Amino acid sequence: MICSSSERDILFKKFASKIVHNPYLDRTLVSFQGNKYAAFSSWFKYREGFSERLVTYIIENSQLQPGILLDPFSGVGSSLFAAATLGWQTIGIELLPVGCFATQARIIAQQINFKLFQSIIYELKKINFIDYYDQSYAFNHLKITQGAFPEVDEKKLVGYIYYCNKFIVDKDIRTLLLYAAFCILEDISYTRKDGQYLRWDYRSGRSKSKKQFNKGNILTFEFAINQKLKQIELDLNGDAIQLDLFGDNIPFLSKDKSVNFQNIQPIIYQGSCLENLPNLQSNSIDLIITSPPYLNRYDYTRTYALELAFLGCHEEKVKHLRQTMLSCTVENHDKHNYLESLYCTIERYSDFLKVHSTFEKQAALQEVLEILEIYRKQGKLNNKNIVRMIHNYFYEMCFVIYESARILKPGGIIAMINDNVRYAGEEIPVDLILSDIAHSFGLTTRHIWTLGRGKGNSSQQMGNHGRSELRKCVYIWENSCC
Repeated sequence: MICSSSERDILFKKFASKIVHNPYLDRTLVSFQGNKYAAFSSWFKYREGFSERLVTYIIENSQLQPGILLDPFSGVGSSLFAAATLGWQTIGIELLPVGCFATQARIIAQQINFKLFQSIIYELKKINFIDYYDQSYAFNHLKITQGAFPEVDEKKLVGYIYYCNKFIVDKDIRTLLLYAAFCILEDISYTRKDGQYLRWDYRSGRSKSKKQFNKGNILTFEFAINQKLKQIELDLNGDAIQLDLFGDNIPFLSKDKSVNFQNIQPIIYQGSCLENLPNLQSNSIDLIITSPPYLNRYDYTRTYALELAFLGCHEEKVKHLRQTMLSCTVENHDKHNYLESLYCTIERYSDFLKVHSTFEKQAALQEVLEILEIYRKQGKLNNKNIVRMIHNYFYEMCFVIYESARILKPGGIIAMINDNVRYAGEEIPVDLILSDIAHSFGLTTRHIWTLGRGKGNSSQQMGNHGRSELRKCVYIWENSCC
C-alpha cells in the first residue's frame, strides 16, 4: 500500500519560502550545551533546555524594545534570566518541580550574602556527613530510583541534607546548599539520563540490558559536593544581577494600571501552561520564547526521577505530573474532557470549540494520523499508543498556540524551538503543522530557521528506512494585527 503525502506536500509549498537555513544557529546554541561553561546555568545539567545566547540572539533579532516576555515551558529559566539581563520583565510557567527549584535557587544565588555563604562552605569541608546520617531524612526513593547510589554515599548525602536542615540558619543559604546536592545526584549515582529513561550502570545490579553499560567514574559524595560548592562559590564571586523572579501577583494584568517596568517583579507559576495561559490578559505579552517538549516519547518524570525524589515527590505525585505535562509519551491520556471542562469553567466554551475545530481541520496532521493508524493495525509501530500520543500532542499544542496568540500584543513575536520527528519511516513536519495552526489563529510566519545539520533517525529507524535528516527549527511567528 502506497500512502499519500499530498497534504504535507501542499503545506511544504505554503511555507517553503519561510524555511531558511540560519548559519548562526547550531546544536550547541539550541541545546543545554550552550550553557556548559556559563555561570549559574551550568550548575545543573538540564538537557532539555536551550542556551541563553540563543535567547539573546532572538531578542536582538526581533528588534523589539524591552517589555514583557513569557516562557510557557520555562524549564530552569534560561529565557527568563537571559531576557532579564537585557531589561525585560519575565514570566515563566513550569510544571516540573525540578525546573522550579533550579529557577528558585538561581534567584537566591544572585542575592545571597556571599561572605556568609563562603564561610559556611569553608566549615562544611571539615565535616564527615556520615556522622549526621538520620533515618528520618532518608532519601525518598521512587521505585525506579531504588539502589541508585552506593550505600555509603547515600548515607553521606542524607547526612548532608540533615545537617543543612538542622544547622544552617539562613534560609537562602540552606536552599542553595541543598541545591548543590540536587545538582550532583546523577554524578554520584549508578544512573545516566538517556532520553526516555534512566540508564543503569552494571555495577548497580539493576541493569537489564544484554550489553553491559559502564558510565565510567562514579564520583564520591565528598568529591562531588566539594567540587559543586567550589563551582558555585567561584561563580558567585563575580558580579551578579540582583533579580527576584517570584511575586505574589501579576500587576500588568490589571487593565486599569499603567505599566512601570522598573517596578514590576517578574514571576513564575508552577503548573501546566494549559491551565495558566487562559488566565492571562489578552494583548499583554510582547515576546514569547519557549521550547515545548518534543514529540519524541521522552518522559521527563523518568529522566529526572532522582531529582523528583530528592524534592519529595512520591509515586502518585510523579504519575500526576506525567499525565499533566504536555502529551509527549505513549502513556499520556487524552485531555479533551479536561480542556472542555476548563473552558466551560472560565466561561470561554466558544474558544474551546474554535480550537477543537482548528485541530480537526488540519489536513496534513489528519493525513499523518490516518497513515500511522494503518501502520498500527499492520503492527508496524513499536508501540500501539504512538498514534494516540501524536494526536494528543498536537491537540494540546493547538490550545497553547491559540492562547499564546490571544495574549500577544500586536507586533509581538513568538519564537519556538522544536524538532521534526519520524515514526515507522513516516515524517511528521512538526514545524509546518504548528506554523499552519498558528496561521489559523491570526499569526504570520516570519521565518522557520533551520540548523545546518538536522537530526538523524534513531538507530532502529535508520536500519529500516535509511539515514535522512529531520529539520531542527526555530519558528518565528508574529502578531501582525494592527
